[in-house]
Amino acid sequence: MKPVQINKGNSPVVLAVPHAGTYVPVDIETNLNTNGRKLADTDWHVDRLYRGLLPGATVIKANFHRYVIDANRDPSGVSLYPGQNTTELCPQTDFDGLDIYKKGCAPKTAEIETRRLAFHAPYHQAIETEITRLQHEHKTVVLYDCHSIRSHVPYLFAGALPDFNIGTNNGETCDPALEKLATDICTQAEGFTSVVNGRFKGGWTTRHYGNPASGVHAIQMELAQNTYMLETPPWQYQPERARETKRILRQLLQTIESFALS
Repeated sequence: MKPVQINKGNSPVVLAVPHAGTYVPVDIETNLNTNGRKLADTDWHVDRLYRGLLPGATVIKANFHRYVIDANRDPSGVSLYPGQNTTELCPQTDFDGLDIYKKGCAPKTAEIETRRLAFHAPYHQAIETEITRLQHEHKTVVLYDCHSIRSHVPYLFAGALPDFNIGTNNGETCDPALEKLATDICTQAEGFTSVVNGRFKGGWTTRHYGNPASGVHAIQMELAQNTYMLETPPWQYQPERARETKRILRQLLQTIESFALS
């Protein structure tokens, strides 16, 4: 399986989907324990949720699972959230802090580098290539990073996660006007909660590519999974529950596109 799936469009908006993939090579799967093989930390159905919401947007999806290597982590291995519980470039535990590998089978430095070259690097090369292509067509390009996570993960955060979690690394990765547009839409969404730069301020993708001065803006959206699916196995997508979430996301993406085109 190719590590990355790319659907090219001509909109100034790029949708990046780093964690919806479930592919795990056999040699890696063999080393996962029973808990790891559940792949519980997948951003389940995120690609389906966003499909068709912004016709013309370029979509870049990592087909590999985050347990292979996390496409939204710094390739150097530096933590994005110093002092807080998080998972590594090649995670050894799940979001509950439980081991995902059989004893003694977690990847060492050489294997992590092999995975980086085979999976992480092609994903980010695709993002770089598409941003560069679109910059030849548009003065402004917006990278929108699509994520989701269970609404209750005590190992990572206390209490219930808001429904919409906007991350701009404290305003550094996009124009303040774009952050406000996104914030206003989510704040005004009836029946939903939201926060800006709360527990999730934007991962490596947002921080690495967001450079407003160069015309590239980046924003991460971390959705609470209960806004569109069941948060327990078998992780079913729920079309009725997703309908209103999709409406808000469509409005958000259209607004972001309008910002870029203006």
